[in-house]
Amino acid sequence: MPEDRREQAGEGPRDGGVPARVERVQVRPQSLERFRDVLPAARWRRVEDALARAGSVLTDRVVWNVNSTARGGGVAEMLRSLIGYARGAGVDARWMTISGDARFFEVTKRLHNRLHGSPGDGGPLGTSERAVYEAPLRRCADALLEQMRSRDLVVLHDPQTAPLVPLLADSGARIAWRSHIGQDTPNALALEAWRFLLPYVQHADVCIFSRQAYAWGGIETGRLAFIHPSIDAFSVKNQELDPDDVLAILAAAGILDGAGGGPAKFSRADETPGLVQRRTQLVEAGRLRAATQVAVQVSRWDRLKDPLGVVEGFAAHVAADSPAHLVLAGAETGAVADDPEGAEVLAEVEQAWTRLDPGTRERVHLACLPMEDAEENAVIVNALQRHASVVCQKSIAEGFGLTVAEAMWKARPVVATRVGGIQDQIVHGVSGYLIDDPRDLAEFGAAITAFLNEPATAAKVGARARRRARDKFLGPDHLIHYLRLFERLLKEKPSAKKLARPV
Repeated sequence: MPEDRREQAGEGPRDGGVPARVERVQVRPQSLERFRDVLPAARWRRVEDALARAGSVLTDRVVWNVNSTARGGGVAEMLRSLIGYARGAGVDARWMTISGDARFFEVTKRLHNRLHGSPGDGGPLGTSERAVYEAPLRRCADALLEQMRSRDLVVLHDPQTAPLVPLLADSGARIAWRSHIGQDTPNALALEAWRFLLPYVQHADVCIFSRQAYAWGGIETGRLAFIHPSIDAFSVKNQELDPDDVLAILAAAGILDGAGGGPAKFSRADETPGLVQRRTQLVEAGRLRAATQVAVQVSRWDRLKDPLGVVEGFAAHVAADSPAHLVLAGAETGAVADDPEGAEVLAEVEQAWTRLDPGTRERVHLACLPMEDAEENAVIVNALQRHASVVCQKSIAEGFGLTVAEAMWKARPVVATRVGGIQDQIVHGVSGYLIDDPRDLAEFGAAITAFLNEPATAAKVGARARRRARDKFLGPDHLIHYLRLFERLLKEKPSAKKLARPV
């Protein structure tokens, strides 16, 4: 059975109809031993050493991870993987999700967009927004404090959890606030959002960012840490699939026509057999066949992922020079609790699709992937990326963009924009192609066309991409960085938190 089981962990009073539910996400322990044959010998020895240290450093402590959703994005996927491996190593790691009403998520989405330098819905970030932002988290904090101890470590993820930092600080537990988003050169919008967050996160023992460029001031240097995200090579989204299974999965999901006569089988996280049975909601005028080359982008329906630019770039600069198709895939709208703009963005993309000339429109497919079963969704993404001739990630802004590392692990050539953490993943011209200007549709299209028309080059780039993903972006190294940070926090004496300098 799919593993997305959650238990209500506590619930405070409800004032003004504001929900205050805290739920524990149950995660199955996984053994890091499976990486022994994946990692080079010297790096595996580092993992073994870390396992030995973790047993003494984290004994009789709970490592709490708190975020706002158990599915539908890279952070949730990463938490499921890392917490599973931590539990497999004997660490009492727990995952809690907090809740809020529609107004709460409107404010957090506004913060998300502003931190990326985008105006989003253009709404304010003032006193009334603070009240909306804080109200559900006060009750969530009460529920968490009932379970936490002063010996524990707490990692609060992203803007949705920031008001919890001061509310939990007096527990005596070490508190880390972990931001997975940011912008290399913050504009006025990004700094406005950071100033809104700073009164909360300045109370953390440490603030963790994916890149040094994302630390925009106001926090003492000694309370900063930098840890890049990772992927799980053995998750359902990244597990090895043979070519026949790829075709069968995509046919069962309705994405491919005339392929995959066998069962659409895969292995679930608990190693029980899974079967793809749900169909993808497709917007298309023609069908995609197995033998047709295809460029693929998989992401949320989010303007920062620039789905409109992907469609326009393909239509204007790929379609005339290649018979390839384009699949633009995302989750079913409404299935991701903390993303209220998905349906609106999808509608914009559909309108752009209808304006394409008929011949091009037949080659562009918009795919809303089923979300009822998170592992079924993950294996469809896996198969899509493996089937792709080229994977795209044309983000306007990006915290890190783990879809890039996922595609690299699958030995796919990737065309992506040189923004955020994407530029840390791809070595331009070696393990992929980076577009300097996210709005340069001509360069975007030319890079895709080059890989489509030069399959030998695409294969070499893909092979180098897989090696880089193995060496830089797998879970064991990520866990080692966290262990080092926890060792540092537990050695330090708690001290008063203060602003380092104005922002």
